[in-house]
Amino acid sequence: MTHHPEKLIKDLNAIARDLRLDALEIIHERGQGHPGGSLSVAEIIAALYFHHLKIDPARPQWPERDRFILSKGHACALLYSALARRGYLSKDELHTWGHLGGRLQGHPDRLKTPGVDMTTGMEGHGVSVGVGLCLAARVKGLGYRVFVLVGDGECQCGVLWEGAMTASKYGLSDLTVIVDYNGVQLDGPVQEILPLDPLAEKWRSFNFATLEINGHDVRQVLDALDMAGEIHDKPTAIVAHTTKGRGVSFMENKAKWHGRAPDDEEYAQAISELKGESRHE
Repeated sequence: MTHHPEKLIKDLNAIARDLRLDALEIIHERGQGHPGGSLSVAEIIAALYFHHLKIDPARPQWPERDRFILSKGHACALLYSALARRGYLSKDELHTWGHLGGRLQGHPDRLKTPGVDMTTGMEGHGVSVGVGLCLAARVKGLGYRVFVLVGDGECQCGVLWEGAMTASKYGLSDLTVIVDYNGVQLDGPVQEILPLDPLAEKWRSFNFATLEINGHDVRQVLDALDMAGEIHDKPTAIVAHTTKGRGVSFMENKAKWHGRAPDDEEYAQAISELKGESRHE
């Protein structure tokens, strides 16, 4: 496992903050979107796109690139920000999100947006698509890895576990599933709607090497990704404990912010809190 210098941790935390700021800006500007589940994955996306993934924005279709699937496609505001800051898009294009004829759709679309490896939004299907990409790499002799970010509410979908069974059957060690375990879905707490615990044990029972981390601790995220790369006989699941609406006090752990855009006053307060971030340091 690689030792990660303090400067890298500091830089990735700053990037995660900027991704949150971008996401809230375009959600507010558009008047719709999903702030809660976008804010909860910022450190994970920052660690992947700005350190871990083998990608080249100048060659978005490079055959050997690592693949990333945002299975919880409703969190695309955060993904679009990462793609822009990584060089796949211009920052100005973020403001075209949802515009008729634009490249940035309400959910990620691989046929329109450079850097998007799979169209998503239909909950539960990302794992199975990731399995297919891993099998394709095996057949073609390519060396890429596949990372699938799923929501916890999404883990209530049966099709997700069909994909997990298939990944286990074929020993797809190049597949890493990351669960954004923020505990809140559209209609309320996950544990009240359809409990998932013990979630880590469920993944282990499907023969995944399973890690549990604080999904807002960049060092833990990086260490888990490194450990996944050292496992060669089975797929990996990283259960990342996170906070819905992370960084904005009135959004945290609130189901109402799953899919609601802030008004002008709420937006101003959210941006002020994120720029300070004193509560989380």
